[in-house]
Amino acid sequence: MGIVNTVLGAVPAEALGVTAMHEHISFGQPGWELNSRSWRPAHEVIALAEQMIGDFHGLGGRTYVELTGIGFGRDISRFRVIAKSTGVNFVACTGFWTGQGVRPFFRDKPVEYLADLFIKEITEGIDGTDAKAGIIKVGVQPYGLTELDERIYRAAGRAAAATGVPVVTHLAVDADRQLDLLESEGLAPERVILGHIDVSYDLDRARDIRVVTRGAYVGIDLIGYDSEKADAEHPAPAWARPRRGRLLQLVDLIQEGWADRLIISADANCAPLGWVSLPHSVAELLDSFVPEVRGEGIDEDLITQMLVRNPAALLTMTGS
Repeated sequence: MGIVNTVLGAVPAEALGVTAMHEHISFGQPGWELNSRSWRPAHEVIALAEQMIGDFHGLGGRTYVELTGIGFGRDISRFRVIAKSTGVNFVACTGFWTGQGVRPFFRDKPVEYLADLFIKEITEGIDGTDAKAGIIKVGVQPYGLTELDERIYRAAGRAAAATGVPVVTHLAVDADRQLDLLESEGLAPERVILGHIDVSYDLDRARDIRVVTRGAYVGIDLIGYDSEKADAEHPAPAWARPRRGRLLQLVDLIQEGWADRLIISADANCAPLGWVSLPHSVAELLDSFVPEVRGEGIDEDLITQMLVRNPAALLTMTGS
């Protein structure tokens, strides 16, 4: 079936098992390191992550895709420690969350430079290690693609086509343009996940159907960001929504026959950097959400499609 890059080396795709495709150990906007509320000892962050990912493993989870891009809190040394201690396959990314948060050094770089950077992190390693990225992260803000975003997308499409890894996006705003940019650099839509189609402020069923019809995947990957959880200490973020709405959005797409183009994940942060999350963990994906999907009468094989077969097909490096 091919191989997948993880932080501890390449593994056969058939070893991935149940996979959470959109997660974070610690994510923060550049500058988080200057906010004293974000200063936590490394051992504390690692312990939190080990508990949450250990719970995920105990529920049957076997692979964790960490999508914190360059400059947003990515820490390969911590990822490796957590992967070893939990026994979970750990896939890291290259790329950027969106152009908005890109460090000034990268903002004027041409497509060629950015593509070479992504390729190096996929083929040689990240941050001076031999831990290779297995996926490329890109993204767009709610107001749409900027010129910098478009450069990053072109670089990602070029690098993904050259190396065989997939691309995952933050948000599906300007979805058709996103796919056009990636495809113009040689990347087939079948190698792309448009993420966060379940975000509260950008629900668009017609767009989602258009995207999957084109061959791309879509991510219902904010599972657990439920507005019902909010309180004075944990205000609901802009992307939260009532839990059942997200569930019914997924069920609708499954019943329309698109389970082979769906990814489900939690986008949970073990230790957020500079912001406060709702109570949330990757384990919630398997502990409560999947049982709710079953409760809607969804066949077990379709659940396996979304949690096992779709991630394996995406993460397998084409040509491997």
